[in-house]
Amino acid sequence: MSSQLSAPRFDPTAVPDRDLSAGLATAGYRSAKYSPGEWMANNSATLHRALADQLDAQRIHRASRALSAEVEAGTLGAQSRGTKLLGSRLQDVHSRRTELERGVERLSAETELLLGQKRRLEKALLTTDIPLTISTDNLGCRERRFGPDLVQDRVEEELLKEVELIRNVQALLKKTLQQAVDQIRLNREAKQTLELDWSDKHEAYGLDDQCGRYGNRSTDTQHHPSSARMHDQRCDEDAWLNFTQANLAEAERQRECSVSLRLLCDRVLQETAEDLRAQSSVVDQSFSQRCLELSQAKSQLELQLSRVLEQIGAQERNISTLQQAVYDKEAPLRVAQSRLHYRAQRPNMELCRDQPQISLLSELEEISSSVGVLQQQLCEARGSLAQLEDSRLMLEKDISCKTHSLLIDRDKCMTHRTRYPTVLALSGY
Repeated sequence: MSSQLSAPRFDPTAVPDRDLSAGLATAGYRSAKYSPGEWMANNSATLHRALADQLDAQRIHRASRALSAEVEAGTLGAQSRGTKLLGSRLQDVHSRRTELERGVERLSAETELLLGQKRRLEKALLTTDIPLTISTDNLGCRERRFGPDLVQDRVEEELLKEVELIRNVQALLKKTLQQAVDQIRLNREAKQTLELDWSDKHEAYGLDDQCGRYGNRSTDTQHHPSSARMHDQRCDEDAWLNFTQANLAEAERQRECSVSLRLLCDRVLQETAEDLRAQSSVVDQSFSQRCLELSQAKSQLELQLSRVLEQIGAQERNISTLQQAVYDKEAPLRVAQSRLHYRAQRPNMELCRDQPQISLLSELEEISSSVGVLQQQLCEARGSLAQLEDSRLMLEKDISCKTHSLLIDRDKCMTHRTRYPTVLALSGY
């Protein structure tokens, strides 16, 4: 029984028995077969190898499951951390983007206010041409005065001050306007920088948001083998934060400069308008005072002219009276001269120096003396009349001069100055 169960063994060195009854006819078949022992050994080895392979496969399967679980957990953990970091990054980008939006809005609002001040400066600068035209026209009109009224009076001095003040105001407004233009340019450059930074962050937010939405079940993902080698990082996170903070700080600095400049513009506009109106009031007062002086001088000249005219009339009548008195002495003079002429024809001893002769000579001398005195008085009266006529001409000329000066100062200059701009107009409103 034991011999039946024992495994056959194959010995390749065994020599076949030549004396067996099988004979030579069976020798070829025997050489190609294993022994039962060899078969059993081979079968046992196969079983052992299969069992070892099974055990090794089970071990590898358990290790694979553990490794798969570990890898899955690590992958999920890494993916979860990446998603969490992306979410945190989205919050940071959103926070910085919100700050940039507020910076852009604040800078835009300030730039609009500064643009309003710029328009006021331009309007005020254009308005100053009106008072400059008025002042220069006043000076030109007053150059047409003549005679003694062509004087450098207080009105002319104040007008020259006004012209100089207007030119200084124009220079100051131009300088302030240029500062406003430069500041507006700087505001817009800072705003553009913020907008570019905001645009980059908006695009980055969209990309990170898209990345955060990717999951293992997403259908729009694909392989990018070289993606890890494509990144050429320009900065780290601190540099990224500092870049935005620097842009915001520069924008805030420009906004503060714009606020200061806007307040300066408002102060310049207000003060220049007040200075121009104050000087205009001084000029108007000077004109009023000058016109009052001219009116008073004209009234005095007219009063004096009326008196001179009266004196001229009286002197003309006096001359007529003197001429008549001289003429009235002609007859007595002829009588006295005739008497002396004929008495000089008395003959011989009758031609004596008697009382009538003495009386006639005295009469003739008295009449001649009276006529001489009357002639002298008549000459003085005529001289006085000539002087009165000269005074009349001088007074009439001076009155005409004063009338012309009043026409220039009161009717032209002061009327023209009624179109002087108001404080609001000079302030750019």
